[in-house]
Amino acid sequence: MNERLVTLRPRYGEVDSMGVVYHPHYLVYFEVGRTEWMRAAGCAYADLERRGVRLAVVDAAVRYLQPARYDEELRLVTRVTQIGGASVTFSYELRGPAGLLATGHTRLGCLDSDNRPARLPPDARDRLGRGIRPGPLPSESP
Repeated sequence: MNERLVTLRPRYGEVDSMGVVYHPHYLVYFEVGRTEWMRAAGCAYADLERRGVRLAVVDAAVRYLQPARYDEELRLVTRVTQIGGASVTFSYELRGPAGLLATGHTRLGCLDSDNRPARLPPDARDRLGRGIRPGPLPSESP
């Protein structure tokens, strides 16, 4: 598995008075994509937490290209683009009826149950690494 597609519809509480999705909600959408990607890869975040493993966002970026609007059908593609011994990076591409709306990435660092840096468990690293696609999404290339 190298990518996961999730369909979203912005709700009324996620938009401003002009019907445009308020900027921090893009990171929430990215979390939905990341969670679904991990679940589909057999590495559900909830299962990791039960094992005392946490993944904390240590870097996040969003490039806003066009506004997402209330009740539009949005398509979010999520990919793993890099994996290290203690971190994993996801890239995102959000599309709507008008085309490409935003791109971005998040890098998550692995923590133990005491919130200290830790290595990814080997089985989780293997499952996350199976779908790796190095580099940015095609639309993020210069």
